[in-house]
Amino acid sequence: MAVSVEHDVHAPLPFTPAVAERTEAARQRLDGIIPAFEWPLVAPEIDAIARLKRERNAIVLAHNYQTPEIYHGVADIVGDSLALARKAAETDADVIVQAGVHFMAETSKILCPDKTVLIPDTGAGCSLADSITGADVRAMRAAYPGVPIVTYVNTSAEVKAESDICCTSGNAIKIVESLGVKRVIMIPDRYLASYVASKTDIEIVTWQGQCEVHERFDANDIQGYRDAVDGVVVIAHPECPPEVIAASDFAGSTAEMATYVKEKRPARVLLLTECSMSDNIAAEAPDVEFMKPCGLCPHMKLMSLPKIRRALETLQPQVTVDPAIAEKARVAVERMLAVK
Repeated sequence: MAVSVEHDVHAPLPFTPAVAERTEAARQRLDGIIPAFEWPLVAPEIDAIARLKRERNAIVLAHNYQTPEIYHGVADIVGDSLALARKAAETDADVIVQAGVHFMAETSKILCPDKTVLIPDTGAGCSLADSITGADVRAMRAAYPGVPIVTYVNTSAEVKAESDICCTSGNAIKIVESLGVKRVIMIPDRYLASYVASKTDIEIVTWQGQCEVHERFDANDIQGYRDAVDGVVVIAHPECPPEVIAASDFAGSTAEMATYVKEKRPARVLLLTECSMSDNIAAEAPDVEFMKPCGLCPHMKLMSLPKIRRALETLQPQVTVDPAIAEKARVAVERMLAVK
């Protein structure tokens, strides 16, 4: 299918009345989130990406940590890692653009080996994924023979291939309890493993990995906000340290965080997770006041509208996974998806 490539990724696209008309629905979704003076720069990118998606039969999957112009402007499917994995497995699109980090794009390729999977910036990595290798998993299995290995999706395909089943922060407890055993190995996030251990009687053997965003939150900071802001509701991600979760009002995955805010509608809320979560939920819950701080993920922020456009124009960079590794990793991911 022919796709025209007319503009350099760094050159601004023209903002015309026709572009304004075609992007009006997106402008309304982003009203109050994207400043009005920025819209002439954002709208042409959204418009171009919409055209390219039609021409390529492509979809954009965007994680909850993506910036609002991606999340609300061009994404076809948004959500946490579990939601994106499920939708990737179901899509009829020929091309998947992963607006997230590399392990997410690998997961899409594992589940959709015949589709073209693009990652707009190959540098979008993950501290958790980098904390463990396939050799590490094999060593854990040798040290604990017969103990099933539950692997967080925030890992490489190689690590997933050495595992028995995957999990996300949203389904980790359910996955662990579905195995019907007294002890499991849970890798690589030690804080998520600690959180799961606090919610079940199953013994959890951990790995010493952690998220560079969530590990920085501190329980003392929470108390400072409670003292300064009357009635603030504090919501933490399970990748936060245990003392942070203990000092919070609620802990949950990014999807569970969003659901809590949209259903409970607290007057003021502090989300202890990646910064863009607050902006993205604020667009759907404008009556809620979001406090700071938040944590900025440098890897997630490598995604941008121009990079997504260029990926669709060139069909590069493509994500590939060795077929032998992908076959084994697919088993672990599909076992996770089978647990309802």
